[in-house]
Amino acid sequence: MALGRNQRFDSRSSSSYCSTATLVVFVALCLVGVWMMTSSTVVPIELSSSGKSEVTDENSETVAKSFDDISRVVPEDTTQQDIQSKRDTTSSKTTSEDSKDQNVLGNSEDSTAEPTNGEKDDSLDTTKPQTYSDESGTGEGGEVAKTAEDIATESGGNDSRVQKDGQGSNTEHNSNETMNTELGGNKEQNFDRETSSEKNNNSEQGSNGIIGNDQPLANKDKNSAESQSEQSDNANNSEETVGDEQEPESEKNSSETSSDEQRQSDDLKNSEQVEKSDDDDAKVEKDQGWIKEKVEQNQDMEAEKANVENKSDSQAKDQAVNDLLPDGAQADLLNETNTQNGAWSTQAAESRNENEVQASSSTVTQHSWKLCNVTAGSDYIPCLDNEEAIKKLRSTKHFEHRERHCPKEGPDCLVPLPKGYRKPIEWPTSRDKIWYYNVPHTQLAVVKGHQNWVKVSGEYLIFPGGGTQFKNGALHYIDFIQESMPDIAWGKRSRVVLDVGCGVASFGGYLFDRDTLTMSFAPKDEHEAQVQFALERGIPAISAVMGTTRLPFPGGVFDVIHCARCRVPWHIEGGMLLLELNRLLRPGGYFVWSATPVYRKVQADQEIWNAMSALTKSMCWEMVAKRWDALNEVGLAIYRKPSNNTCYESRKQNNPPICQEHDDPNAVWNIRLQACMHKLPSDPAVRGTHWPEDWPQRLEKTPYWLSGSQVGVYGKPTPEDFQEDYKHWKKVVGSSYLNGMGINWSTVRNVMDMRSVYGGFAAALRDMKVWVMNVVSIDSQDTLPVIYERGLFGIYHDWCESFSTYPRTYDLLHADHIFSRIKKRCKILPVFVEVDRLLRPEGKLIVRDTKEIINELEEIARSLSWEIRMTFAKESEGLLCVQKTKWRPN
Repeated sequence: MALGRNQRFDSRSSSSYCSTATLVVFVALCLVGVWMMTSSTVVPIELSSSGKSEVTDENSETVAKSFDDISRVVPEDTTQQDIQSKRDTTSSKTTSEDSKDQNVLGNSEDSTAEPTNGEKDDSLDTTKPQTYSDESGTGEGGEVAKTAEDIATESGGNDSRVQKDGQGSNTEHNSNETMNTELGGNKEQNFDRETSSEKNNNSEQGSNGIIGNDQPLANKDKNSAESQSEQSDNANNSEETVGDEQEPESEKNSSETSSDEQRQSDDLKNSEQVEKSDDDDAKVEKDQGWIKEKVEQNQDMEAEKANVENKSDSQAKDQAVNDLLPDGAQADLLNETNTQNGAWSTQAAESRNENEVQASSSTVTQHSWKLCNVTAGSDYIPCLDNEEAIKKLRSTKHFEHRERHCPKEGPDCLVPLPKGYRKPIEWPTSRDKIWYYNVPHTQLAVVKGHQNWVKVSGEYLIFPGGGTQFKNGALHYIDFIQESMPDIAWGKRSRVVLDVGCGVASFGGYLFDRDTLTMSFAPKDEHEAQVQFALERGIPAISAVMGTTRLPFPGGVFDVIHCARCRVPWHIEGGMLLLELNRLLRPGGYFVWSATPVYRKVQADQEIWNAMSALTKSMCWEMVAKRWDALNEVGLAIYRKPSNNTCYESRKQNNPPICQEHDDPNAVWNIRLQACMHKLPSDPAVRGTHWPEDWPQRLEKTPYWLSGSQVGVYGKPTPEDFQEDYKHWKKVVGSSYLNGMGINWSTVRNVMDMRSVYGGFAAALRDMKVWVMNVVSIDSQDTLPVIYERGLFGIYHDWCESFSTYPRTYDLLHADHIFSRIKKRCKILPVFVEVDRLLRPEGKLIVRDTKEIINELEEIARSLSWEIRMTFAKESEGLLCVQKTKWRPN
């Protein structure tokens, strides 16, 4: 077209005008075609890393229209930013078009619309220019609206270029990735800066396309092809604005100016990019520091709150279980402690505990268990089956071979289980039948079956409730005794009974129906396993014999003593054995004797009867009843012991003699029997001058002979000590033992308190269907008379020796600070082996002792494969509840 303006027309050359005009028009059309072809060149489109295109154009109006046209024909599930298309751009030199483009450029600063994602973000900084999109998704400059993801991707590309050039080390997209929600504002600010820069660049591109449209098209195409990709990457970081816009004077100046401006723009962009990266690094470090400080403050606040809550929970739990581990006033009474932080333990606590376990495991004693290789087998009683000691006896005339002969050290072997052993039948059914395989002995069924002692029925042993003197049932016999002497008053005046030569202990078993407690005993003799039968039935009994030593009970404690064909020669050797009963019988108590000498007229029986009559008279025993039981065809005689010394002092002959003053009737451990009588107490403040209160009042009432001037076991005056002990154990049993240890008390019948003091533990179990063997150790304060006084029973024992009972005879053993005392005198391991012997499988052991003792016992229990049910510790005190299993070595 420029050529067309410079052509001259000469009138002289009119003949060649047509040819010349044709040539000019042809050239002009060619130029126009070339211009149109070059102006419609497609600009390459660079895809971002996310697969979304970003398109920039010089004429915003034309591009927007083109995008609208394309968007109408694409599938509905295709996004606008995923379309790759060719856009034709036209330019006009007219003033109206320039004005139109300038108006478009100017309106871009004033227009308002929704953010590019279509949702309004309140966190955007309104003080900075923002990018808006029209309905088609394009920006006002003709670009496609960008999302935050696109900007972050573009930023990553710029940052990677900066790092490659050695001008930066940290990238903006890294800061975007590490920012959490608390840095959302910073991310939006970066987005604002990026979109603002992009809009300015596009505006500048549009201005150049309008104002500088006299620039040759070739240069424009060249610049566009060289810089379009880089402009697309750097658009979000550019800070350039439309400023000096001048027309080039020539193609050379325009081209050079464009190249210089492009280089300057690139340099400026790179420097700004480095500065921006540095600023972002500092900002990220600052924000991360702020986050760290805030997190630490939150952690401190949460820790303080947790400490307060844990302290409150700990105080509440300590109050609730205050009776499980010791307090200052009563060092033996334990108070439970909480060692966890609420319902969940902490990782620190778990790791610390594991380290302690691993550290202690290196010093743990390894136990190598074996079964006892003895003749008695599963019925082994170490102190009664000491064959080596029995062989060395010089005489067995006084049943020395039935007495205790304990080995020097307790055995450390385990008693085997009988083949086919089963879980014992529960009380009260067990009184009538037990599993045969638990006590697999049938000799008594053969010898005494006709007297209804025991019978075999399939896999059961049946106990009809009879005995030698009460074949038709024990209850009739029991009632017959009370009819003969109403003052006996079972379960009221008479509460604690001693049954000598008990057999299978049906007499004591049925006295439970009369609320009367019976201590039954018999030797381990030819009446095979009679005491074991009794204990398997759930009836109290021990293996003992009236031989050469005193029985392990204090003097003057039994309300009634019973002997039914007990085969004891009472009248021989000065009546020494009957005098032992006199020591045990409470002043004013009764001796019930049911035997053939009472009612048979044969010479042998008559001789015994005559000898017994003379002996009882010299002992000042009064025969208060002699009766015949027609149903059972037996007779009985009832004697009463005097309640004062009047009869003793009026005797014509001092035979049997009165024991010496220094002879203590309560001293029994390995004390040989003597044929003498102890004087009865006369001081009203001394035990034995008054009959106890009727049952059950006697259980809770402080014995009258406990003096306030005496110091009790726990350091208080004895009456106060007694009551405090009872209150304590009622609370412990009621709040912890019955409900807090997971013990099924319906399976518990035979209970032993290995260290009784005043019998408070047994008294607290009064309403349960259990009986408690209270054991007072020989090295403890002698409080066993107090236990009998309140209507309970017990025995003296040395825990460095074996207990006089069969294996597997107790359901629960309670040990309150006994092991720490035992350890001063003997080894703990044999004592724990004895506990294993006493307990039935699934039987429980509750230990309250020092923390060191608890740890040692827990280690032994684990080595025996016992189940650890509960452990507690507070300061130096602890509590342990374990359950025996059926495990045996090999």
